[in-house]
Amino acid sequence: MEKAKDVEEYIARQRAAIAGNPDCGTSHYNLGVALIGRQNYDEAEQVLKQAVDCSPNLAEAYVQLGGLCLRKGDLDGCLAYNLQSIRVRAAFAEGHGNIGFVYLQKGEIDKAIDSLEKATKYNTKFLQAFATLANAYLMKGDIEKCIDTNLHVLNIEPNFAIAHNNLAIAYLEAENFNMAVQHCDKAVEMGYEVAPEIIEEINKHR
Repeated sequence: MEKAKDVEEYIARQRAAIAGNPDCGTSHYNLGVALIGRQNYDEAEQVLKQAVDCSPNLAEAYVQLGGLCLRKGDLDGCLAYNLQSIRVRAAFAEGHGNIGFVYLQKGEIDKAIDSLEKATKYNTKFLQAFATLANAYLMKGDIEKCIDTNLHVLNIEPNFAIAHNNLAIAYLEAENFNMAVQHCDKAVEMGYEVAPEIIEEINKHR
């Protein structure tokens, strides 16, 4: 209950700040993020649009708006907002990462790789972008780069279950069955839901 009360107080403070200074993009942004946390998505969207009206260079607000589009299954809207985020801040890793994710969803693998490589260049500890990049390499058939990228993720965070799952798949492709088994077991041990067909394939090589 205490946390909910804190959120309500935070939202009230942001509303008061906006009432006192309606042109403050940051207060609109803070309120929008808090409303997303409360799952008030429609109001959050309106408030975040006001944030970028007040502060057109607020890259984080475009990313949040993109996230709201993604919730509704609107990939093109998500892409457009994230492209806007990197127009206003060229080295914004999160924007590049989201663009790469959307391109991958749309099956545009080369564009996805280009964006994800930028994301990981601008933020060298961006685990989710590295994991998505590894997937993109796998989809392109570049197994070696896929394995290297997932191993890099595990160097940063050894308990990143998605990377263990991805390595299990990549090592299967590479016919390195011993390593595939090891990483599959590790992913399962961490509570990751490995696809049944992958487990079935792995079990043939135990």
